[in-house]
Amino acid sequence: MNETTERVDVYARVTNRIIEQLEQGTIPWEKPWIGAGLPQNIVNKTFYRGINILLLGCLGYERNAYLTWQQTKALGASVKRGEHGNLVVFWKVVEKEVEGQSEPKKMQFLRYHNVFNIEQCTNLPQKLLDAAIPPENLNDPITACEKIIKDMLQCPEIRHKESRAYYDPEGDYVNMPKLAKFKSSESYYGTLFHELIHSTGHSSRLNREGVTTRTGFGSQTYSFEELVAEIGACYLQSVAGVETVKEQQNRVAYLHSWLEVLRGDKKFIINASAHAQRAADFVLGHYTQKPAQ
Repeated sequence: MNETTERVDVYARVTNRIIEQLEQGTIPWEKPWIGAGLPQNIVNKTFYRGINILLLGCLGYERNAYLTWQQTKALGASVKRGEHGNLVVFWKVVEKEVEGQSEPKKMQFLRYHNVFNIEQCTNLPQKLLDAAIPPENLNDPITACEKIIKDMLQCPEIRHKESRAYYDPEGDYVNMPKLAKFKSSESYYGTLFHELIHSTGHSSRLNREGVTTRTGFGSQTYSFEELVAEIGACYLQSVAGVETVKEQQNRVAYLHSWLEVLRGDKKFIINASAHAQRAADFVLGHYTQKPAQ
């Protein structure tokens, strides 16, 4: 289906999708998509980014392989009767002439279109289906985590001097409880990734307000930065092949907090996901100035 041109509040549509998941007790950015693979367009081989990872990765398909309606038609395939498309968003850049300025002004608008999982389609070429099988993760996940940390440019100092995890922006260091204090190695690295995402907000890196400015617990800026760190850490865990591990007793508080914020700000989740993607890209050495969608 073509890019949607109807007047529609894309921010509200995306936010409502995320709220639906949270109300069902599913935290989209904690959904383990390791076995299903990172969401990808199976035809052009590009991986989805930013908020689209959350929108597609939490749908529960065996393989996170998607294609557009036009792509199914070009392949001689079809979408099964009764199936509905899955929302993905992108930024469209429009140039507008401004009186008195030699260069046109570039404006970005959020747009959306629908994609379909391969399970929603029929008569797809077998060669394409075979290519959609995610490769087995043959890496030691702990080794993979250590490699991410070791390869991070401008990595802050990581200390193990206190029994609490935090990032200190003034000293530009991360403190972690020792590995033995955690219930599992996965919990340790998930927490460390969370703090490393915070560190990307330092003024010498991505200069994010939630890190560079002191804000009170529960404020909008504080909640935004925490969500950036949560989503960014999950991105890094997916790259390392480590499933997200959360303490069960914290889930109710997390869900209530996120639902409250999302219901009050329809742009919150999209902006947080974009910043989380930039932060993860920075840790992985892939950061560019392009919009992270």
